[in-house]
Amino acid sequence: MMADVKALVAKMTLEEKAAMCSGADFWHTESVERLGIPASMVSDGPHGLRKQDLAADHLGVNESIKAVCFPAGCGTAASFNRELITRMGEALGEECQAEGVSVILGPAVNIKRSPLCGRNFEYYSEDPFVAGEIAAAHITGVQSRKVGTSIKHFLANNQETRRMSATSEAEERTLREIYMPAFEIAVKKAKPWTVMCSYNKINGVYAAENHKYLTDVLRGEWGFDGYVMSDWGAVNDRVADLKAGLDLEMPSSGGAYDARIIEAVKNGSLEEAVLDQAVERILNIVYRFEENRDTEAVFDRDLHDALAREVAEETIVLLKNEGVLPLKEEQKAVFIGKYAKEPRYQGGGSSHINSSRITSALSMAAGNPNVVYAQGFEDDKDVINDTLIQEAVQAAKEADVAVIFAGLPDAFESEGFDRTHMRMPECQNVLIHEVAKVQPNTVVVLHNGSPVEMPWEQEVKGIVEAYLGGQAVGAAEYDILYGKVNPSAKLAETFPMRLEDNPSYLDFAGDEDRVVYREGVFVGYRYYDKKQMEVLFPFGHGLSYTEFAYSNLRLNAHSMRETDTLEVLVDVTNTGKLAGKEVVQLYVEDKESTMPRPVKELKGFDKVFLEPGETRTVSFALDQRAFAYYNEEVQDWCVESGEFGILIGASSRDIRLQDTVMVEAERPKKKYTLDSTFGDVKADPKAYACAREIMDAYEKQCLGDNEGDAGAEAISREMQEAMTRYMPLRGVLSFSEITTIDELERIVDEMNR
Repeated sequence: MMADVKALVAKMTLEEKAAMCSGADFWHTESVERLGIPASMVSDGPHGLRKQDLAADHLGVNESIKAVCFPAGCGTAASFNRELITRMGEALGEECQAEGVSVILGPAVNIKRSPLCGRNFEYYSEDPFVAGEIAAAHITGVQSRKVGTSIKHFLANNQETRRMSATSEAEERTLREIYMPAFEIAVKKAKPWTVMCSYNKINGVYAAENHKYLTDVLRGEWGFDGYVMSDWGAVNDRVADLKAGLDLEMPSSGGAYDARIIEAVKNGSLEEAVLDQAVERILNIVYRFEENRDTEAVFDRDLHDALAREVAEETIVLLKNEGVLPLKEEQKAVFIGKYAKEPRYQGGGSSHINSSRITSALSMAAGNPNVVYAQGFEDDKDVINDTLIQEAVQAAKEADVAVIFAGLPDAFESEGFDRTHMRMPECQNVLIHEVAKVQPNTVVVLHNGSPVEMPWEQEVKGIVEAYLGGQAVGAAEYDILYGKVNPSAKLAETFPMRLEDNPSYLDFAGDEDRVVYREGVFVGYRYYDKKQMEVLFPFGHGLSYTEFAYSNLRLNAHSMRETDTLEVLVDVTNTGKLAGKEVVQLYVEDKESTMPRPVKELKGFDKVFLEPGETRTVSFALDQRAFAYYNEEVQDWCVESGEFGILIGASSRDIRLQDTVMVEAERPKKKYTLDSTFGDVKADPKAYACAREIMDAYEKQCLGDNEGDAGAEAISREMQEAMTRYMPLRGVLSFSEITTIDELERIVDEMNR
C-alpha cells in the first residue's frame, strides 16, 4: 500500500520540507525520523554499480564496493539489441535491490556531437533514435526490479570543457530533432523514475532553472511524473531552480540552500505549494522503492560476470576482415600490446567500477600453446620503446598471424576533460606500422570509447573495435577472434577519416563559455551524407563471418495520409555457412523539402538471429514522426506532402533495398505578415486566394513594363519573375500605387484567420 504522501507532506514543517529538497549527504535523500520517512540511497551507474560506503566522491577517485562492470554505453549501443540491454538492466536492478540502492544514475544519452567529448564512452550514439531506443531498453530492465533510473544529462551537455558554466547555443529545431529525442523516446516508452539535469546553460539559461525544458516540455509535453535531480553541484540559484522544476539538489549543500528556500517562502517570493509539490515528487519515488524492497535479493557476481561476457560479445564490431578472421587454434599467433594482458575496459570518472574480476584475451589463451605474447608498448607515457617494438616485430615474423591489442590509455579520455585530437598514442601507431611490414596477417583490436584516426588502416587485414567492453572483454575478444562467437555489432557512430571532417570541428568546446551549434541538425552521418564525404567507417557498419541477403521489400501502402501508419516488411536470409545475427536498418528520405533536411535518417532497426539458409521477415511501423521535421514557426512537428524514400540497409552507406511512399499532409498553419513573400503566399492556396487580386495586378504591372522590348524580353521576364517571387507584400507599396497600407494589413489579417 503506497504511503499517503500528501498527508505526510502536510505534517512536515517548512524546515523539513526545505531539507527534503537537498541531499542528506553525497548519496542519500533526507529522512524525517518523527514521521517515519526513510532516507533513500542513489548510486552511480550506468554500466555497473559504483556504490560507495565510506569516502564519497563523484569522479571515481575513492573506492566503491566490488561490482560487475558491464560494457560502457559506446558498446551497448553498438549491440543494437534491445532485449539484451533489457537483460543487462534487469541485472543492474537486482544488484541495486541487493545493495539497498533506490535509484541508479543513468543511462547517459547525450548525443555524440564530436569525437572529442571526453565522456563519449558513456554515451550511446550520434543518432537520437538509437540512443532513445537503447536507453528505453536499459530503463525498462532496471525498473522491472522496482529500482529507479535517472536518465541524464538533460539537456545539450555534449562536452566536458567548461561544462559547469558554458551555454549551449542551439536553435529549437536542432534541439528538438537531435538533442532531445533520446530523452523523449525513453521518457515516453520507459518512464524513468527520475531525470538528472545537466550543468550547462541552454541558450543562456542554466538547465537547472530552465522552466521551459524541465516543466513545459519534460512534464507538460512528455508526461514525466518522477522527480528531477541536479547533477552533482549543478545548482546555482536554488529558489529559481525549484520554481523551474528542479526538485532535488545533489549532493547536500550543508543547509545553505535550504535556508534560501525557507526565506523565500517566508517573504512570499516562493509559493509553499511549489515546495510541497517537489517534496511529494521526491517522496513518491522514495516510497516506490521502499514498498517494493526485495530483502532476499542477491548480488550474484559470477552470474552477472557471465552476462557481462554475453553483452560484450554483441558490442564488439568487426570493422575490417580481409580473410584473416576467424583465427584457427592451430595457427601460430602472437598477441601484442599491453591491452592483451591488461585490457582497458572502462572509462574514468563517476562510472568507474571496482570490478569483481577482469578477464584478458591473453588469460583466455592460456591453454593454447600456439599463442605467445609481446608487450609492444607502454601506455603510461607516449614514448617509442625500440626494445619492446623489436621484440614484437621478431615475434610477428615467427608467427602466422599477429593480433595487436591497442587503443586509448586512461589519460586520453575520461569524465572531466575533452580530447584535443583523435589520434592514438604515436608509440602504438609506430608499433602497428612496424609489425605490419613483416607480418601480412595483422589484426588490430581497439580498446577505446570514441573514434580514432587509423593511419595504418590500409596496412592491416583485420580491425576489431572492442570499445570499452567491461570486465569480461578479454573473453569476448578471444571468442570472436577464434570464431566461437560470430560478431554482430554495428557502429552507432561514424568514424571520420580525420578530426577536421567532423561537422562541429570549428565550434567544438566553444569560445570561453559560449558554444554555438552551427552545424544544426547535421550531426554525424546526417552531415557526412549531405556533404557526400568519404568516411573511414560509416554509421551502422559492422561485418560478420557469414553473409546476409535482403529481399522482398513491401509496404502496406504507397500513398498515405500523415496520420496513417506505414507498415514495412523485408525478408532477410543468412546465405552463409555460419549462424549469425544481423542488424536490419530502416532509413527515411524526404525526396524534396522546403527545409534543409538530412539525406536520410534512421527510423527503425531490428536485430535478428538466423541459422544458415534461414529466412526471416522483419517488420517496421512508421508513424507521423518518422516523416516529420520540427517547424519552429508553428512550434510543432510537421510533415510536408510529397514523396518519401523507404531505405533498407546493412549500414547508412550500404542500402540494399528501397521503395517510395507518397504522404499527404495538412499544410501547417503559417503566420503571415507584411514581410511574407509573394512566393510563400502563392505556395498556400488559401492565403493566395486572399491576396490574389493585388498580387496579380502587381505582377501584371511589372511584367507589362517590358512589353515591346523584344531583345531583352526573355531575360527581363525571368529576372522580374524571380524578383517578384521574393518580393515581400509590403514591396507593393514602394513600387506601385495599386493598394494602400490599410488594405494590405486587412488582407494579411484575413490570411491569418
